[in-house]
Amino acid sequence: MLFQWGMRQQKKRMDVKQEGSDYSGEASDVPQEPLSAELAVNIDIIRQKTGESSDVIIRRFALGQKWQIKAAIIFVDGLVDEKNVYEFVLTPLLQASFPLALEEKERFQWIEKKLAAVGGVKHISDWGKLFFELFSGATVMLIDGTPFAVSASTKGGEYRSIEEPQTQIAVRGPREGFTESLRANTAMIRRRIRNPNLWLETMQIGTVTQTDVAIMYIKGIVNDGIVKEVRERLRRIDIDSVLESGYIEQLIEDQTFTTFPTTYHTERPDIVAANLLEGRVAVFVEGTPFVLLAPAVFIQFFQAVEDYYARFDIATALRFLRVLIFFISLVAPAIYIAATTFHQEMIPTQLVIAIAAQREAVPFPGFVEALVMEVTFEILREAGVRLPRAVGQAVSIVGALVIGQAAVEAGFVSSAMVIVVSITAIASFATPSFAIAISARLIRFGLMFLAAMFGFYGIMMGILAMILHLCSLRSFGVPYMSPLAPFIPSNAGDTLFRVPTWMFRERPRLINQKNIVRQSGDQKPEPPAPSRQEKGDGA
Repeated sequence: MLFQWGMRQQKKRMDVKQEGSDYSGEASDVPQEPLSAELAVNIDIIRQKTGESSDVIIRRFALGQKWQIKAAIIFVDGLVDEKNVYEFVLTPLLQASFPLALEEKERFQWIEKKLAAVGGVKHISDWGKLFFELFSGATVMLIDGTPFAVSASTKGGEYRSIEEPQTQIAVRGPREGFTESLRANTAMIRRRIRNPNLWLETMQIGTVTQTDVAIMYIKGIVNDGIVKEVRERLRRIDIDSVLESGYIEQLIEDQTFTTFPTTYHTERPDIVAANLLEGRVAVFVEGTPFVLLAPAVFIQFFQAVEDYYARFDIATALRFLRVLIFFISLVAPAIYIAATTFHQEMIPTQLVIAIAAQREAVPFPGFVEALVMEVTFEILREAGVRLPRAVGQAVSIVGALVIGQAAVEAGFVSSAMVIVVSITAIASFATPSFAIAISARLIRFGLMFLAAMFGFYGIMMGILAMILHLCSLRSFGVPYMSPLAPFIPSNAGDTLFRVPTWMFRERPRLINQKNIVRQSGDQKPEPPAPSRQEKGDGA
């Protein structure tokens, strides 16, 4: 029956090719039928289903020295470590004498014993599991007369080495970042949190890609309700492919129609470890260095990793500066439009005269002037990102200087507008999180429109609407503005300001509701008490 199915699939593939279409062996075409006991039939089906792909290596050999039983190993070139395949899988099997009279369970135990040098030995009885193991980097072994296969973990291939993160550069702290290998990423967290309560659950998402997705949390610290919610949202995903963690982020977030991110992503292992210790859940995706953290709160996007490696007073000053930077990037052009259009009396007289003299030759109103400059700068920024790094930086700098100077000299914009747009752009670059910075870039255009229509009243209405929207958001059931709204005094020491490390006695209450004690006792550093000799010398 299985051989007939393979012949039907071969005929179907040939018919489709003759019609001029491309045959696509989708994962859904793989049947959940048992394997055949005939080695030739199984190999023919593998070749048919993979389109006789050149990277699927099939190595036939005779098992044992006495019985010469036909067998074969199958692996995908580039996904395995070939040295391990030939040294720890093929060689032990060639040197062994296979006992043909054993039952199926005993045969598997015999093979598992011979492959003791290789980890992850599994029993495979259906085609769906066989292809999943094969394309996950395992080596599959088939034996003639045996209606099952055995897979051994021989994952290998080329991976990008661990390098310094490119998006979250820190002045002080570790210099290693995540890579595209899921196991390498989880190992970096294991090195930092050496605790058996650090649990990892792995699942496959994507009907075609079968991408490995793992959730990591610390049992006993994390809120079990949040873990359950993350797990259920991931299991509800029914999509053909997951190529990056952004796919997962968009499918599990609480609110779709918002510019503000409700999940946090990072490529720094120290940030993930710190958030796990606070009771959050990390979501790893194979093939991307960006790890998702949930739940996320608004104030979290203004915290940099070196805040916790520096003194509390320096970290507090920098956090206030980041909030001010975010506010400038949000409202600076809108304030200029409102002040020059409706509220000239609020500007000093000499400055008003200077701005009026500059704008005398400009044919556009303030809103159009600001809109043209903002759109131009966004084009330059996007061009700088997409071009090669060495060329992109030069294009951004030279383009901004040349276009800005030429626009002022041609009378399209005023010098004051160029200064405002430049300050706004620098402020958006200084925001720690790109996700929150791009939100400010989008909202900025709305506030510019309100400022052109209603002046400062329009800006205030826009900011109030934004605050109400922020207060209505949730991240896996946790209020987005916590611990500010609702206000939690015990967690307010790690918001706009940071208290000394010895005062971090509790974990975030709305995120963690089980084990909230972070440190016990009073660990305030104090100078040592003077010795008796010092007291005597002082007397």
